[in-house]
Amino acid sequence: MRVKSRVTAILVVAGLAGSIAALSSPSVAAAAPGTVVISQVYGGGGNTGAPFSNDYVELFNRSTAPVSLDGWSVQYTSASGTGNFASNKADLSGTLAPGQYHLLQLAAGSTPSGALPQPDGTGSINMSGTAGKVALVRSTEGLACNGSSTACTEAQLAQLADLVGYGAANFFEGTAAPALTNATGGFRKSGGCADTDDNGADFETAAPAPRNSATAAAPCGDGEPTPTPTPTPTETCDTPATHQIPQVQGNGDASPVAGQNVRVEGVVTGSFQGSGGLGGFSLQAARPDADPATSEGLFVFSSSPVKAGDRVLVSGKAIEYNGLTEISPATAVNVCGTGTVRRTEIDLPLRKGLTFERYENMLVTFDDDLAISETYNLARYGELLLAEDERLFQPTDRDGVDTDRDARRRILLDDGSNAQNPPTLPYHTQGSNTVRVGDEVRDLTGVLTYGFDVYRVQPTEPVVFRAKNPRPARPERVGGDVRVASLNTLNWFTTLGSRGATNAGERDRQLAKLVANITTLDPAVAGLMEVERNSDVALNALVDALNAKAGAGTYQAITHPNPGTDLIQTALIYQPAKVTPVGPARSSTDPIFNRPPLVQTFAGAKGHGRTFTVLVNHFKSKGCTDVDGPATGADADQGDGQSCYNAKRVKQAQAVLSLIGELKLKNALVLGDINAYGEEDPIDTFEAGGLTSLSKRYVDEDERYSYVFDGLSGELDHVLADKGARKLVTGATIWHVNADEGRFMDYNTEFNPPYLYAPDAFRSSDHDPLLVGLRL
Repeated sequence: MRVKSRVTAILVVAGLAGSIAALSSPSVAAAAPGTVVISQVYGGGGNTGAPFSNDYVELFNRSTAPVSLDGWSVQYTSASGTGNFASNKADLSGTLAPGQYHLLQLAAGSTPSGALPQPDGTGSINMSGTAGKVALVRSTEGLACNGSSTACTEAQLAQLADLVGYGAANFFEGTAAPALTNATGGFRKSGGCADTDDNGADFETAAPAPRNSATAAAPCGDGEPTPTPTPTPTETCDTPATHQIPQVQGNGDASPVAGQNVRVEGVVTGSFQGSGGLGGFSLQAARPDADPATSEGLFVFSSSPVKAGDRVLVSGKAIEYNGLTEISPATAVNVCGTGTVRRTEIDLPLRKGLTFERYENMLVTFDDDLAISETYNLARYGELLLAEDERLFQPTDRDGVDTDRDARRRILLDDGSNAQNPPTLPYHTQGSNTVRVGDEVRDLTGVLTYGFDVYRVQPTEPVVFRAKNPRPARPERVGGDVRVASLNTLNWFTTLGSRGATNAGERDRQLAKLVANITTLDPAVAGLMEVERNSDVALNALVDALNAKAGAGTYQAITHPNPGTDLIQTALIYQPAKVTPVGPARSSTDPIFNRPPLVQTFAGAKGHGRTFTVLVNHFKSKGCTDVDGPATGADADQGDGQSCYNAKRVKQAQAVLSLIGELKLKNALVLGDINAYGEEDPIDTFEAGGLTSLSKRYVDEDERYSYVFDGLSGELDHVLADKGARKLVTGATIWHVNADEGRFMDYNTEFNPPYLYAPDAFRSSDHDPLLVGLRL
């Protein structure tokens, strides 16, 4: 079955940005038709020629049930500026009945004119009369993003109940709504009922005409689609079927009888009805036909109660719903006894030329060991990406990755539910309250379906994962008398509501995890990425917290002489009892960097032993947009798997090599988030320049990864050594405490089940730390 995803579909063009998702410009968001929507926007209030003194936003309940606005807000930002939604926010309250309007009065201009009708709420937002971005948010917390220069994370996008970008806005649904004037407002068509997820198609301009809760309600009629209750059927168990299920399915992507009324017979293989369910059940022919290309299953959109094993006859219209062949709505569901269906066994990878289409909505079992390859949406939508035998790897990270085979050995495990943000995880590994990438399940059984452009399994039997990748309590031993670490902090900010924590509670949770991570690594020197650039306030706060746990004076920070222009910087901390800085910290003035490297030479404690120099780096991300606009020319995505700004990262690698020569550095360790996988051009540039990847040298290939993106594991974070430093190295490891853990384990409180948080090292970042041993 190909069902439209049950998620609120926020479609974002995204790329790696260290730990930040970067949107393309302009940015396009699309959400499933909303219950409460923005039905009118007007920003010319109090301007010359304006009919009203105040700006306003009008809301409308287009659903069939009352909706509470308590805890919601309207937020605004300029059409293309750098300000965030959080800077302009008006909280909402009250309840909207079906078809009811809600008028939010906003700032007044300098030229008084007419008064608005009695508002249902007020705010001080000053909107543009021609172009802007208005967000209806299911939260009163300000969104620290604007959809363009500061991309919105998936968690932030998920809070959007509606979004309207008008005029020259660079963030909108579909296309931007028309520009406005002092004499025109933007109106959602059909009295507020239109919602095709395209602002340009849904909105038109007209003279402002604000409506409030006293305005006569104008229900949309159909509201949100729900399964149509089956009326008392005229058909009975004696009414024969008109078609076999394979005849309805056909042997192609579309049903040959779409639009026709049909009656079919089969056995219920899975019921996904009730609150939070999929709105129907799966039905399969008791005996397969002779054509292996035709599926034997159908999805029936109905709330008539059935259970697995029921033999039923179903009448209704055969349709293609977003590519899904289904019966919708069912006009009759007759339970006529019981039956059995033999499960179809599927071996992965699929044979070349085959797809899962032939198994659509059939009861299947995967005999293989299926390994978790990604956990990203487990706590959000109940999804896990699985792959036969082992996790999936980035093809540009290592030799031997067969992308065609990998595409045929992956399947998504769903949870048979439309519910979002369940209070507990639908799946966990034996002996744990969570799962890790690499854990395995065998004999996965369920109905194979399709949604959001991905084949998926809705399980019909319990799913039990085995701990094939148990948590490592400590990093592996690396030897030596001095340890050097490289770790990404996942935007450690003391400024709240920016890139890191949104409130003090999240900040404290993040700090506790970072402290647990670093104190367990116990490095003499640690290179840090994604630390807020705020005159060392964030850096010193981290050092203070480390010393509060490890003892006063255990760690000290190195001040960056040229931290750059980004909101984040590279940083260094060290243990003065183990190493001593030699000379001042240095950096690069090459304009190729907006996060310049931090260079510091160290000797053993009190200056004893040989010296070594660390160069801490955070290269340009793979995201395809920049503060100056989208990537162009050589920096555009070349289609070679290295994404955008690869050319810039190569130039940054060349600049680091030049810096080593210019400063006459010896025993150099180049470390950090290079934003390039192990076989990509920037790493090749380093290796051609005489540096050696310590992870390639010391870490088993199956363990050589530090990041998981889009279901693929690979190493974005590296430590490379020159010839002299290689002689000092005693070992290297990657401590897998972050990449294999779900994002639901981190410090954020949005959508994360509270019971999963712990002040430990696990998911202290989205990148794994690297650790190297040196003998001085």
